[in-house]
Amino acid sequence: MTVTLNNMKNGFIKATNEFNTFEAPVPAYYFRRSFNSDSAKKAKLSLAVCGFYQLYFNGRKLEKGFLAPYISNPDHYVYCDEYEITLDEGENVIGVILGNGFQNNPGGYIWQFDTASFRSAPMLSLTVTEAENDNSLPLLKSDSSFRIHESPIRSDDYRFGEHYDANYEIDGWAQKGFCDSDWENALTAEAPKGEIRVADIAPITKTEELAPVSIIKSGDGYIYDFGQSNAGVCRLRVKGEKGQKIELRHADCMKDGDIYLNNIWFVRDSWERDKRIVHLDTYVCSGVGVESYQPSFTYHGFRYVRVDGITEEQATPELLSYLVYHTKLDTKGDFTCSDPVATKLQEMTRRSITSNFHHFPTDCPQREKNGWTADAALSCEAALINFDPERNYREWLRNICKAQREDGALPGIVPTGGWGFSWGNGPAWDCVLAYLPYFVYIYRGETEMISESAEEFVKYLRYLRTRVDEKGLLHIGLGDWCHVGGLSPKSPLILTDSVMAMDIASKIAHMLGAIGMTEGQEYARGEYEKYRAAIRENLLDRATMRAIGECQTSQAMCLFYGVFEQDEREAAFAELLKMIRDFDDHIDVGVLGGRVIFHVLSEFGYDDLAFRMITREDYPSYGNWIKRGATTLWEDFFPDRVSSMNHHFWGDISAYFIKSLAGIRLNPHKNNVRELEIRPAFIDALNSVSAYHIAPAGKISVSWEKTAEGILLRVDIPEEICATIILPSAFRFADSDSSKRRITTGAYLIIR
Repeated sequence: MTVTLNNMKNGFIKATNEFNTFEAPVPAYYFRRSFNSDSAKKAKLSLAVCGFYQLYFNGRKLEKGFLAPYISNPDHYVYCDEYEITLDEGENVIGVILGNGFQNNPGGYIWQFDTASFRSAPMLSLTVTEAENDNSLPLLKSDSSFRIHESPIRSDDYRFGEHYDANYEIDGWAQKGFCDSDWENALTAEAPKGEIRVADIAPITKTEELAPVSIIKSGDGYIYDFGQSNAGVCRLRVKGEKGQKIELRHADCMKDGDIYLNNIWFVRDSWERDKRIVHLDTYVCSGVGVESYQPSFTYHGFRYVRVDGITEEQATPELLSYLVYHTKLDTKGDFTCSDPVATKLQEMTRRSITSNFHHFPTDCPQREKNGWTADAALSCEAALINFDPERNYREWLRNICKAQREDGALPGIVPTGGWGFSWGNGPAWDCVLAYLPYFVYIYRGETEMISESAEEFVKYLRYLRTRVDEKGLLHIGLGDWCHVGGLSPKSPLILTDSVMAMDIASKIAHMLGAIGMTEGQEYARGEYEKYRAAIRENLLDRATMRAIGECQTSQAMCLFYGVFEQDEREAAFAELLKMIRDFDDHIDVGVLGGRVIFHVLSEFGYDDLAFRMITREDYPSYGNWIKRGATTLWEDFFPDRVSSMNHHFWGDISAYFIKSLAGIRLNPHKNNVRELEIRPAFIDALNSVSAYHIAPAGKISVSWEKTAEGILLRVDIPEEICATIILPSAFRFADSDSSKRRITTGAYLIIR
């Protein structure tokens, strides 16, 4: 494999030197190469791409997944897909359609992707080698003998959309016997700087098709409502007139009888231009029979689609189908209960996680599609309990480490072309470097990510030490983002940054200890102790047991991350409880406080309060989102407006439901994935709970139901797992006075 990948470095070709721009779109190009084989034989086709591609061999489409191969900064890594093919004796044909992807993305101008150092027309490098011999000379290698021609994809932008004109289609272009004599030759391209890697990821696949639940006439257009926010593309099926132009505009909500665009893009200097073209797919009909189209090189986050350019007769339910696309995430867990609001919130959280996972976790599928680091860190535990993202986490972490600056700093988004170092980062965002491998270790027992990133862990801790103030504290990044009501964070940055740095050091120490790197472990442990001491000395009021800021986030973070001493915790929690009561039992936090507050309440036996804060219908709460029509988690808690309607960084409530209400707590001592504690919370608001999680040793199922005799608790546990039930203090097993016991699969009656 190494020889093959190295050989690909000097084989990059492209179709044009022109950049795609909004003002002068450049079409995607067909690439075609006919070649002969002396016999039928098995071969390996390797394709490295800066951009996106569609691949054809002898007229048949080969596909690893949608938006392949992977989204990266090509100065760091260029990704390659490999295919096993069988060559025919005689003529064989390889065809590729090349899209822009991140390589040529004017729609990313806000994050300076339009001026990134790597920006160019998309390019590819391709080899065909003998299947069993990576060291053999290539049977075919990309060069300027590849033939090129403009394709029907007249423009494509990862964020803004795609324009397809069926009148430019060329029948049989990827098949044998096609005459490409009037095509041009490809151009050789300067090789990208990045290392070529095989994309070891779960691909983006279609997971379901949604039909519209209603069609609404709006001016000269028709709005298709698919009933839920999600991510993907629409498939258009239409019998149209030649030259008929059909426009599909995607949005998450409606206002005043039309789709509302202000929360799916940025209302800034270019808004008058952008609002006409953002999330717009355009199809121009050929007029030949029933035509079918779905975009190849973009996707959208949406619930509604406004269709312009069709007749009333064409505006049927069959015109559009919503094809839901995201990285193939297999289910590892789920939760249901007797409360419909909590069950709905679990469904919304899962949908928010999947619709924001396209190769790596994104912040939203409509407005940005960026790999914001904090978003992934805040939801990664919930994602790992519910799904299996670790394979893609592993590849993304390699990109995160590659993006790390020489001084140890990390950007707020990955991939980036350089944006995100001066704004958008800091410990609360950079914690992704530690959180991804830490939680993969906790839930899967894997240490590969730790070993691969150990050097970057220490490098980052050393960087933070250069940024502390004279008191040993940090205030250099983003804080408690998206505070309820759109307020500035109530918790001061100096607290959230310093506490998060302390936690990063703690997790790094634990991980380095797990792989036997004692020197690094001791250094990280020392950093943890320094931050904790500085926080306790400067940011806690020992007389009142309140943290600086005197707010829910400050108090909950200091309790959750262990800033308070053991003998201080009861008094400190009492202060948190007062803060919650003063806010009428509502949340008054941003995303950093929201990640921890319900777990703190659970630890102190206040699951009834935590559940009420989550599910209540009045503002601010998650339940209020549902009352207002949410089908995915929103970005923020405003009383009268919504920013993004599909974010996942508030999604740790799913982890709370499964860990605290069902009580499934895998690896409680953080060193053995075959250990389990079951700590259910039999709260007054629920009559029943059911949840499961598939651990490395097998499926763990827990359910409980209130009956006339007591609470019937059922557990199903793999034989390899050592499990203990720990009941709330007011409960005991019916057949003993005990509230704690080692258990196996079975049913247990619980009484007060």
